[in-house]
Amino acid sequence: MDTEAAIVIPPSAFATLVADSATRRGSRSLNADAVATRTDPASGRVAFAVADGIGDHLLAARAARVAAAAAALAATRHGARAGILAAQEQLLHEFPEPQADCVLVVAVLPGPGLPDLPTDIAWVGDCRAYRWNDRMLHQITTDHTVAEYLRARGIQAAPRLSHVVTTSVRTVQPDAIGHAATGSSHGRLLLCTDGAHKPLTMPAIKHALSRAATPAIAANILVDSALRAGGSDNSTAIVIDRH
Repeated sequence: MDTEAAIVIPPSAFATLVADSATRRGSRSLNADAVATRTDPASGRVAFAVADGIGDHLLAARAARVAAAAAALAATRHGARAGILAAQEQLLHEFPEPQADCVLVVAVLPGPGLPDLPTDIAWVGDCRAYRWNDRMLHQITTDHTVAEYLRARGIQAAPRLSHVVTTSVRTVQPDAIGHAATGSSHGRLLLCTDGAHKPLTMPAIKHALSRAATPAIAANILVDSALRAGGSDNSTAIVIDRH
């Protein structure tokens, strides 16, 4: 009788996953940032989403919450890019007002107790994802802003154009969604709004991610440091450890 050799995965190939988030209101009248986490029971995949409402009003805050929740739910089943599209569909369904809009980053990781696999990441606007692998800090996303568009073409951009986004959940076309995958999901992943990353230098972000003992400590250091560095926007971060 023909037999197939069993695939044996060593215990060290399995991972644990721990995540936590922090958010602070800057000088805005309300905090229009939002976070969401969902787990798919069938596959074990875990999705994280961070959204930043565009504007300082209630519709922006509601849009961010709706988009983050819809994106995380869909992403666990169909991937990060599908999460962005699901957020857009839900946003357009619930809010006819064009002011209800946000930017968003979504990451999908293999669940705890599963072997190391790539992390799937998608984004619109200027929310970012970073990965610290115990040696180097890598910015995974590229901002969808007018400033980044001009810099990529060798044109100097005014600082204010770093705050003008070229894609959003409400307006993005499917082929304009940012998409990336990491080679490994092990290490420390950061998802954050521009209120957290723009006031901080890469060395400051690296210091927080490399020195903090837990995701909760790292997330709180990052959002507090952004405000101390002069940031006035709302500041939100999720830090995920998978080891």
